[in-house]
Amino acid sequence: MPATEPANPTRPDPSGPQNLERFRADVARIIDDYPHQPVFPLYVALRDLRDRAMKVLERRVPAEHARDWFHTTGLVCAAMANASFDLGHSAAAEAQARTAFQCAEQAGSNALRCWLRGTQSLVAYWDDRCRDSVELAQDGLRHQPEAGTAMVRLAAVEARAQARLGDAHAAERALTRAEEARDQVAEADDPAGLMEFPVAKQYGYASSTALWLGGQVGLARAERDAITAIAGYAQEPAARQRIGELCLARLDLAAARLRGGELDGAAEQVDLVLAAAATRRTEALLRRLRRLGKALERTPLQAAPAAVELREKIGSFCAARGVSPPIGQPR
Repeated sequence: MPATEPANPTRPDPSGPQNLERFRADVARIIDDYPHQPVFPLYVALRDLRDRAMKVLERRVPAEHARDWFHTTGLVCAAMANASFDLGHSAAAEAQARTAFQCAEQAGSNALRCWLRGTQSLVAYWDDRCRDSVELAQDGLRHQPEAGTAMVRLAAVEARAQARLGDAHAAERALTRAEEARDQVAEADDPAGLMEFPVAKQYGYASSTALWLGGQVGLARAERDAITAIAGYAQEPAARQRIGELCLARLDLAAARLRGGELDGAAEQVDLVLAAAATRRTEALLRRLRRLGKALERTPLQAAPAAVELREKIGSFCAARGVSPPIGQPR
């Protein structure tokens, strides 16, 4: 981005190293908080940081700091993409992800490129564009991350999309690739939080993959992996638990038990989700709840009082969300 005004020696340089360090710390804090806090307040904070970063990039940034500014701005826009989707705005999520990817290109960060392809694949999956989801995930393989778990996430996202397309062999290959990528992780994600793909989440995605593949073996595997994911999340202190991810794993377990005819077991998990997710009604959670509600309508137990009550609870929870706040477009 070209310079529009000369530097003023009497005024502190907003692109200087001290401002960069403060900005980077603010970004890292929000990304670290993201998995266990309400989404919209964090989105507002990220939007403010994005605007600050864009003002800096519109000025002349010294060459020695440019890559760091682009990388940190890319992290902000990447987090905004995730938040936009969680708030139910897929188009804004895709726009933010494109902006973030441009920043990652300028910064030369493969980890961020890889993570963003995973995000784009994830949005396509939830938008019922599973072929696009697979292609985006496979394109991300070109960007071997310098550190962290972005490649694990990328493979896990692809596995779920392949399973939804009915390609069991491709789904299994992707799950295997996720395990291999996990073994190759040498350094932790920095920042962590939203950018991290923990082992519990990997089991959660494996559970969803098995549910799409179906069959008795698939249902047994889905239940086992969901239980493993839930146990992994439960090891975290209450204040640090990844609420949304834990709820999705519980809904996988509920779906597996419902298909197995265990209505009470499914209802137990749904009740736990509805209690935990009151302050974190993400788009993925609502879609999964609605899917489970439709499954209840097709079960042989659909007329049972417990099934009717469970459908009503799900319907009330989803309807109570109201209209999500408006999301601004990236600059």
